[in-house]
Amino acid sequence: MTDIVDELKWRGLIALSTDEDALRKAFADGPVTFYCGFDPTAPSLHLGNLVQILTMRRMQRAGNRPLGLVGGATGLIGDPKPNSERTLNAPEVVAAWVERLRGQIEPLLDFDGPNAAVMVNNLDWTQGMSAIEFLRDVGKHFRVNKMIAKEAVARRLNSDAGISYTEFSYQLLQGMDYLELYRRYGCTLQTGGSDQWGNLTSGTDLIHRVEPGAQVHALGTPLITKADGTKFGKTESGTIWLDPTMTTPYAFFQFWLNADDRDVAKFLRIFSFRSREEIEELERATEERPQARAAQRALAEELTTLVHGADQCAAVTAASKALFGQGELAGLDPATLTAALSEVPHARVTELGPVVDLFAEVGLVASKSAARRTVKEGGAYVNNVKVTAEDAVPDPSELLHGRWLVLRRGKRNLAAIEVTDEAAGGPGADVTGG
Repeated sequence: MTDIVDELKWRGLIALSTDEDALRKAFADGPVTFYCGFDPTAPSLHLGNLVQILTMRRMQRAGNRPLGLVGGATGLIGDPKPNSERTLNAPEVVAAWVERLRGQIEPLLDFDGPNAAVMVNNLDWTQGMSAIEFLRDVGKHFRVNKMIAKEAVARRLNSDAGISYTEFSYQLLQGMDYLELYRRYGCTLQTGGSDQWGNLTSGTDLIHRVEPGAQVHALGTPLITKADGTKFGKTESGTIWLDPTMTTPYAFFQFWLNADDRDVAKFLRIFSFRSREEIEELERATEERPQARAAQRALAEELTTLVHGADQCAAVTAASKALFGQGELAGLDPATLTAALSEVPHARVTELGPVVDLFAEVGLVASKSAARRTVKEGGAYVNNVKVTAEDAVPDPSELLHGRWLVLRRGKRNLAAIEVTDEAAGGPGADVTGG
């Protein structure tokens, strides 16, 4: 597909546009300089942000020029939350988060060639501006009746929390960003999530007021939902972050591998850089052989490689296979093994007891008698080795990296035992003795 608008539409990435026909013409006449903003309100970006970064990557690969804006200024305020005021972070914290976010965005864009990406920080053009200048040069062009009609503001005005002037002014700052990038770089398109539409159009409105005749656009991507009603990018353990210290590469890989069959086709179109033909083939495979999970595995491998690198993808792929008896557990590095086992039920002990006790206490079976039946039926494994004796006790030499035992019941039910100097955890965590 040569038309980037057609490609974005096929992938389900256009929810709102100021003028789709005009935007299509701008791309055809291109190249278009465009930007997307990311506020440092946390120490890492998450999967929702990845939608925006990969949309930027697609448009750059179609021959357009991206500006990645990390909001050192807007991050000090934060856009209005639906129900409450944001906690304001210290300037030094926000500055550190700016650098962390830049480090996550930069590897996903191309900084060489005629359409080389540029990273910008809105603190550069706001920190030297006085309040009087801001009110005269920017505030003068906004109408309060239009500002309070925007959805994010209207929700807060109708809530018990109300809205402070600080958060109310956020759309002025974002509008000024677009104007500044229009003047500095000839930027004529801003992209973002559809939930930010009011903020996106504040920029186009401001430019139209102060730069008569300017042709500028806004494009909103849809909010991604999951078929089971849970929030995209969330799991029982929390948000899926791009920072490997906040969400391990193994957990990141497993998120995609465990995607619902009802969601995986949509996820492929939004996140994968495979061709239309490859994606449609994976969609057919899901319909015909869902148990093979070919689409989920393809997505997990592609995105883990993109975000965390090929070496990490290889490590977590090996771990995923080894845990289920398709590889060598002893060959896994400590960090990958620990990350993998943190995703399954596990207990800490100070010394090893009988296998049947370990199985029962970690929750793989309902009772010790059920554990004995599992052993008798040939369904109990320790470190992928079948347990043949009901009174078996693991030897400390079997501990992986001197610390872990991997327990498995049947083909798919996993748990782990961690031997430490001090047992900790909830009920049943200490499983020493018989």
